Amino acid sequence: MSVVAGAVLGALATLAGCASAPIEASGRLEPATEVAAPPGPTQIPAGMGAAEPEGRFPRTITHFGGSTTIPAPPQRIVVIATGQTDAILTLGVVPVGVAHGDDADLVPRYVQEAFPQHAEQLAAVAPVGSRQNPNLEAIAALLPDLVLANAAASQELYPVLSEIAPTVLVEGTGVNWKQDFLLLADSLGMQDHAQAFLDGFTADAAALGATAGEETVSFVRVTADRTRVFGLASFIGFVAWDAGLVRPESQRFDATSRDLSPEELALAAGDRIYYSVQGATTEAQAAASATLGNPLWQTLPAVRDGHAVLVDDDPWYLNAGPTAARLVLGDLETTLGAGES
Repeated sequence: MSVVAGAVLGALATLAGCASAPIEASGRLEPATEVAAPPGPTQIPAGMGAAEPEGRFPRTITHFGGSTTIPAPPQRIVVIATGQTDAILTLGVVPVGVAHGDDADLVPRYVQEAFPQHAEQLAAVAPVGSRQNPNLEAIAALLPDLVLANAAASQELYPVLSEIAPTVLVEGTGVNWKQDFLLLADSLGMQDHAQAFLDGFTADAAALGATAGEETVSFVRVTADRTRVFGLASFIGFVAWDAGLVRPESQRFDATSRDLSPEELALAAGDRIYYSVQGATTEAQAAASATLGNPLWQTLPAVRDGHAVLVDDDPWYLNAGPTAARLVLGDLETTLGAGES
């Protein structure tokens, strides 16, 4: 199987904290240097993964739930956690069952659009409850040969899931997306494929950073009851770190995100603001939110100068997967690498 999304998306070109990336006096985040550490892990943790080489089965994989033996290449995979549908499709594998997020599509729209060659199979994917409360009977009825989930949400369910099928737990939370992708791929016997994808992504992110300049980039998500800015230790923060992009001082914190009150919207300021509004796919829909109607938002320089960019909520802020990372990088290339004014 090939790395499908590497070809597809090459053309398009959420609370544990980790160590934050050091910041030079200029404010530019410096990836891949002796002194700067990435905001999240870039490899499978020591002692985890499988000893067997790519493609070798049976394989025994040590993961965040324990140790699991997978007797043969999995053909019927159920995924429970955010980003895992994205991840296995990036490796050319289609799940048979998926758990849905709150008020979210079973298969995110961006995933369907990225993998049109699998449209028929994706339309047939079976729902297996919510990510917070998966339906164990529905999972068992699919006769899976592998279940994938996040330890952050499914640790207590691991013994029960393991009775249904071999189960692998990745760590979860967005800043761990690279590590989790590699561990997930290892369970499929495709760890070299995943590493090649990440190597290509890192190289392309660095190329963007070389041309992006010193503009600060702000990341904001708006829902009905919350407005948040995203820090260094987040999925989007990690993508920005890979590209060496400059973050506003107010967003150089070592956590996934921080809530802003209506009076604190000045903390969302940046030369470029990449914002999403839950449920909005157009600027007109987004404008109906209380946050965007707030005079403090409207007077932010990036908003006033037309440098606030509405982005797709799913890949940017909800699904920490490799294809999502490619889409985010493509959006950044369009607005930064091309020198949009």
